[in-house]
Amino acid sequence: MLFEGVAGARLRGRWLASVQQHCHFIAGHLSLHSSANNHLVGEYMGLFIGALTWPCWPASAGWCALGRDGLQQQALLQNCADGVNREQAIWYHHEVADMLLLCGLFGRANGQPLSDACWQRLERMLEFIHALMDVAGNLPMIGDADDAALRLACEPHCNPYRALLASGAVLFERADFAAKAGCFDDKSRWLLGDAAALAFAALLQPATPADQGHRAQPRRSFPQGGYYILGCDFDTPSEIRLVADTGPLGYLGIAAHGHADALALTLSAAGLPLLIDPGTYAYHSQPEWRNYFRGTAAHNTARIDGLDQSVTGGNFMWLHKAGAACDHWQSTPQEDCLVAHHDGYLRLRDPVLHRRRIVFQKAQRQVLVEDTFECRQAHAVELSWHFSERCTVRLCDGGAMATCGNVRLHIGMPHTDAMPDLAIGRTSPPLGWISYRFDEKCAAPTLVWRETIVGTHTCTTRLAILID
Repeated sequence: MLFEGVAGARLRGRWLASVQQHCHFIAGHLSLHSSANNHLVGEYMGLFIGALTWPCWPASAGWCALGRDGLQQQALLQNCADGVNREQAIWYHHEVADMLLLCGLFGRANGQPLSDACWQRLERMLEFIHALMDVAGNLPMIGDADDAALRLACEPHCNPYRALLASGAVLFERADFAAKAGCFDDKSRWLLGDAAALAFAALLQPATPADQGHRAQPRRSFPQGGYYILGCDFDTPSEIRLVADTGPLGYLGIAAHGHADALALTLSAAGLPLLIDPGTYAYHSQPEWRNYFRGTAAHNTARIDGLDQSVTGGNFMWLHKAGAACDHWQSTPQEDCLVAHHDGYLRLRDPVLHRRRIVFQKAQRQVLVEDTFECRQAHAVELSWHFSERCTVRLCDGGAMATCGNVRLHIGMPHTDAMPDLAIGRTSPPLGWISYRFDEKCAAPTLVWRETIVGTHTCTTRLAILID
């Protein structure tokens, strides 16, 4: 055994001393101010699990209660009622959901269960993951990501989002989660046991007509978080899935992990990423690249006069934050329509309000994006469209054609004769990149339409999708 013998006793003493010191330090130095985000959830998790596992000191009961109460409070504070994590960063959404899942299971097994409200909020968080995920398991890389994860499995190409849905399928008896997860992964088996694998398999059985009638349709609008899902043929080989962002910049005063991406959108078809969010790449190193990847020019939205929508104040701070809001959302069998605006450029000497209308026409399989800039004077407008590195993009009459596998996307701006600029891997200034993990990036095609407007003006972009 690990702690047998003289050497084992010494190890046990050092082990317990380390646990005590960690709990004592965390309890006295909680991130209650600018970093009261996922950091605070992690600290409460450490206190809760540490004190519950090793109740060896007079302070242990207090540490356990502090961790449990803090987790329950932050689960509701940091995650909107619709399930969207307020940091507006999909990877941190997953991290917080993972921490709540682990603590919920740990507390339940040790007689310290989390509240029903906490479990309900976790289920809503998994519903958001379910809504974002395309038929191939891809999610847009909105906001920051730090590559951290709860790694209890070593399967190649493990998808942490699908793993969460697999666990959630059993815990909440959700056949829709099970279908999206696809399989019961090793991490879920470690957490829930072998019996849960049988329950998961039962959820994958075809539903009876009566069951189908009682199943709720997947949510496609998340008004508190500010995300809307447009498209058709969801979760089929001919799926088109568009994710539009009308949410705030981020959480708390500094919005540490948010990006200047108001009104941006991503698009996948047949499970192939077409228009993407390019990710994060760096935090503390290479400030030029940090600013690029979280700046407006790196997202599928508009930039005015060469400026970001929000004004950065450092690697994890924004001094001026664009505020976005949804004006209209409607989904019918014929089309989905979203209208939203942001006020980030009202700070200019001649204020500019950016309003975007996105219409997905289902029969035609095309997207119309109308960008209206309400202003009085002249401004330089840039409309950027970032493609996956898997896409081949060529300029053609009326715009550009992108090809990815069996999918083609024609993108054009019929109101102008100007040809877009096609950039792939430029460095001065950066343009045309994607990053899936820290310190790794690769070149990817980016189209930019540039024009000067005078007074209120509308630019229309047409996206036509063909799946062979």
